[in-house]
Amino acid sequence: MNTGGRLIAGSHNRNEFILINADETARIRSVQELSGQVCQICGDEIEITVDGEIFVACNECAFPVCRHCYEYERREGNQACPQCKTRYKRLKGSPRVDGDEEEDGVDDLEHEFDYGGFDGWGPEQVAEAMFASRLNTGRGSHLNDASGVSAQSELNASPLDSTIPLLTYRNEDVYITSDDHALIVSPRSSHGNRVHPMPFPDPSTPLQPRPMVPQKDIAVYGYGSVAWKDRMEEWKRRQSDRLQVVKHEGGNGGGNFNSDELDDPDLPMMDEGRQPLSRKLPVPSSKINPYRLVIIIRLVIVGLFFHYRILHPVKDAFGLWLTSVICEIWFALSWILDQFPKMYPIERETYLDRLSLRYEKEGKPSELASIDVFVSTVDPMKEPPLITANTVLSILAVDYPVDKVSCYVSDDGAAMLTFEALSETSEFARKWVPFCKKFNIEPRAPEWYFSQKIDYLKNKVHPSFVRERRAMKRDYEEFKVRINGLVSTAQKVPEDGWTMQDGTPWPGNNVRDHPGMIQVFLGQSGVRDVEGDELPRLVYVSREKRPGFDHHKKAGAMNALIRVSAVLSNAPYMLNVDCDHYINNSKALREAMCFMMDPTSGKKVCYVQFPQRFDGIDRHDRYSNRNVVFFDINMKGLDGLQGPIYVGTGCVFRRQALYGYDAPVKKKPPGKTCNCWPRWCCLCCGPRKNTKSSAKKSKKKSKGRESSNQVHALENIEGQNELITKKSSEAPQTKLEKKFGQSPVFIASARLEDGGVPRDANPAALLREAIQVISCGYEDKTEWGKEVGWIYGSVTEDILTGFKMHCHGWRSVYCMPKRPAFKGSAPINLSDRLHQVLRWALGSVEILLSRHCPLWYGYGGGLKSLERFSYINSVVYPLTSIPLLAYCTLPAICLLTGKFIVPQISNYASVLFMLLFVSIAATSLLEMQWGGVGLDDIWRNEQFWVIGGVSSHLFALFQGLLKVLAGVNTNFTVTSKAADDGEFSDLYIFKWTSLLIPPTTLLIMNIVGVVVGISDAINNGYDSWGPLFGRLFFAIWVIVHLYPFLKGLLGKQDRMPTIILVWSILLSSILTLLWVRVNPFVSRDGPVLEVCGLNCD
Repeated sequence: MNTGGRLIAGSHNRNEFILINADETARIRSVQELSGQVCQICGDEIEITVDGEIFVACNECAFPVCRHCYEYERREGNQACPQCKTRYKRLKGSPRVDGDEEEDGVDDLEHEFDYGGFDGWGPEQVAEAMFASRLNTGRGSHLNDASGVSAQSELNASPLDSTIPLLTYRNEDVYITSDDHALIVSPRSSHGNRVHPMPFPDPSTPLQPRPMVPQKDIAVYGYGSVAWKDRMEEWKRRQSDRLQVVKHEGGNGGGNFNSDELDDPDLPMMDEGRQPLSRKLPVPSSKINPYRLVIIIRLVIVGLFFHYRILHPVKDAFGLWLTSVICEIWFALSWILDQFPKMYPIERETYLDRLSLRYEKEGKPSELASIDVFVSTVDPMKEPPLITANTVLSILAVDYPVDKVSCYVSDDGAAMLTFEALSETSEFARKWVPFCKKFNIEPRAPEWYFSQKIDYLKNKVHPSFVRERRAMKRDYEEFKVRINGLVSTAQKVPEDGWTMQDGTPWPGNNVRDHPGMIQVFLGQSGVRDVEGDELPRLVYVSREKRPGFDHHKKAGAMNALIRVSAVLSNAPYMLNVDCDHYINNSKALREAMCFMMDPTSGKKVCYVQFPQRFDGIDRHDRYSNRNVVFFDINMKGLDGLQGPIYVGTGCVFRRQALYGYDAPVKKKPPGKTCNCWPRWCCLCCGPRKNTKSSAKKSKKKSKGRESSNQVHALENIEGQNELITKKSSEAPQTKLEKKFGQSPVFIASARLEDGGVPRDANPAALLREAIQVISCGYEDKTEWGKEVGWIYGSVTEDILTGFKMHCHGWRSVYCMPKRPAFKGSAPINLSDRLHQVLRWALGSVEILLSRHCPLWYGYGGGLKSLERFSYINSVVYPLTSIPLLAYCTLPAICLLTGKFIVPQISNYASVLFMLLFVSIAATSLLEMQWGGVGLDDIWRNEQFWVIGGVSSHLFALFQGLLKVLAGVNTNFTVTSKAADDGEFSDLYIFKWTSLLIPPTTLLIMNIVGVVVGISDAINNGYDSWGPLFGRLFFAIWVIVHLYPFLKGLLGKQDRMPTIILVWSILLSSILTLLWVRVNPFVSRDGPVLEVCGLNCD
């Protein structure tokens, strides 16, 4: 092989080689120049060997590693080069390790090129024969002799031309002919972090000359072809274009790569761009295995406990004993439903840099998927417009391509105050959004950004930051004044209602009877920020309302937003947040896209749920408003099964999943059945399968999935060319109309799995169509609220909607970034908190009594068993209120009557009770360990479980039964009895509500019981203290759990609400009557009569 005076370099193991031209910058350094090279692992200088050469650990890529790190890697590590992963060979002076090749007293390095079978050949012929044999591999021309080397005649017949005949990774490039193969190279990355090393340097990176013999004239080597150099540069440019961005099937505007193309061997994996966008982080076995062991031990102890309780009844208090056993059995069942879904907890980690490498290529439009964000509000007097404005501003300033974000605000109260506040918000956003992105501030809700008590100059280096921040704070304060002025004006509504600027009446003057309204504030052409950049779309939506129609509250409003967004923007993904939940982490949308747009696991993800975090809660969290146990323990456990449940806000959805489609199913390879074998094989292996029955089953299955087929089409509106690509699985138009309604534009958008609208669509025509899809009669005789969108039938539409998607085979993902993605406000006073829990519990009762109850719905679908356990627990927990109320009443009854629910305790029973309490404590401690929650969070959750169970859950159960069975709606009103009084003032507000009656009664009964029991023990002497101990412990357990309720009932220490005084007088009277009835100072057998010793005669 004639090299033309050029140097040949390559790798035998990696099937690479290249000719190095004399005019290229890549040359081998001299020993003097290399002597200052540092180790890329420890940073020490690489030493010179005894032969005067620099130490080289890897002969494949020459990755700079010192001898100490090299020997440590061979002795303790994986014995491979950190860069090219080639196994290290033993070098001179290095000790032998396991796996080294057998040597006869010499080092492998001296015999590296000692090949046999070339006797009589010159060095040049040997080199040419070796490279020719490698080049012929896999190309169909195996003209090798017995030694594996091509004949010399064939070598001489292939003269050198201007190209490099090369085949790497055993794959051919489609742009180059079979005779002109070239090297496939990954883009250059940082040193030591490449999955595949660079076979030659990146021309864009200047390198110092490094000749082996500096004094030698360069003309001796000759020069390479300029045409070849240009050709190589063009090839590398094309190769970089192919590898830089891998398009995702389902991404908006991002091509149609399928799974086969993603596995194309012509696309070698990039360093980062081809890596997974997220990964699971299972809980370490040192934490989860003891937890599972304790659960098993606790199950055994519970079994022994019930064995003892059932076999040892209390005959003189049989009613109390039976009641306690029934309650305990129910508590055990509830614990099992809650405990088992937490057996496989996981955490997740996202890689935002890989997401950018994959979908955001420099100099090209972003290929990230579009997202429609939904914000829902009803009454601006209860949900302040300033709070809604901050939520909208945080959405508009999110770290995401502006042309990919659309914000839809649903005003279900048709309030002009909300409309005007949103108009002011759009004007302020023109200043706020560029400020946030210029200085990269967090959070991007101005109210919470300016109220942070931190050093806002940290990590800020821009010289104009302080000046612009002061100006922006002044602008925001002026914005707040304008919003407050609107609120003040809205307090007095004119008799004839509000009018618009042009004098026309405001369409929403009648809240219960008004047409649909849509206003696009931002996103249209011409509206840009103060720096001239484009802004995300902002749309105001108020659906039509007419008397006589059931509008389905929040679920109906969300479904209206789905249809409006499908017509106007049709993003493949949707985020819904409450009006008081702002985006606290500007990269939250990117976090969700790491799961949704992952080519391997993203196809089956229906939604990504973020945990709820709250502002404005006191550090003690008296009423467990943060709900940390649920979000940091239960949800992690569900994520290891089929995914977390949907909690109503802070959730990114896949639009196709909300449309009621089934999750994609991987086609399994056909298994070997008996039909593949001779007939006589059936005698041994069993009878053949009934082909008729299997055909019926497959036909039935296909029929069940017919309504869930995803069809892809594109339709234009109003005279535009129809471009409809129909598939054999496409559902008929009539079926789609029955499912989605009579809007052809919406049906066309529903067929587009990747979303998007026609670029040349008429905006006016789209708005007219959007008005049609939010009319109050649009959903009649369709599947909206039944199989499509948010599901109707419960005030907690979130649980029902997530449950339906899981039944369709989808899975969800729980994302917990280090910086919370969303933050909101929570009711922190006792009455508001109880009413919030009442609403949740009422929704669960409605689901329990509906056809969608997890106890009997969804079998045969895609719902996993432990996931079903979780959903069952989420709808049956209000039933626990009855046994809990009875169980908390038992201590007071026992103390007042002198009886107990347990017979005289033996040593065995004492040990059993102690083990039960220890197992409960151990379970909680281990959950704290792997869940990352504190002891106070566990304890507050236990306390409020009792408080809410005997109040809100109890009322929700009766209210739900009345509503579902009798059709009677009952509401519990709340009236404020205190005013604002400083920070956390809402914590001390007392609002009387009927929900306070049961826990107050329980609290006083047990306190009275404790007083009576102690008085009785004092009266009866020392022997009565032993039996009293168990009753006192039982009563104190109830009082301690109700202690936060007692503090909330009393309000501030220096205040005594009138209602408390009334209750005190009433209960004091009851206490007096009980005292007379019990009379602890009189013996149980009546007064003791003794003979008087005095002689009165």
